Amino acid sequence: MLENIGSVAGVIWHYLEDNDEATVTKLTREIGENERTVLMGVGWLAREGKLDFEQRKQGTYITLKIQQPNAEVV
Repeated sequence: MLENIGSVAGVIWHYLEDNDEATVTKLTREIGENERTVLMGVGWLAREGKLDFEQRKQGTYITLKIQQPNAEVV
């Protein structure tokens, strides 16, 4: 089960990378997994600090967290 959740997390990552944002409902429909597994994959990525969430009237939108370039130490 854990391996499947990790795989779904990877699919979610790539989906958001290509499509900028989505709700859980849209992710579930687009990647063809059940909602429970999608939620576990979202949780996996959120725990790793890789997602941002924005609450709107239409629902909660998920995006990839913008990665800051590493600053060079001189």
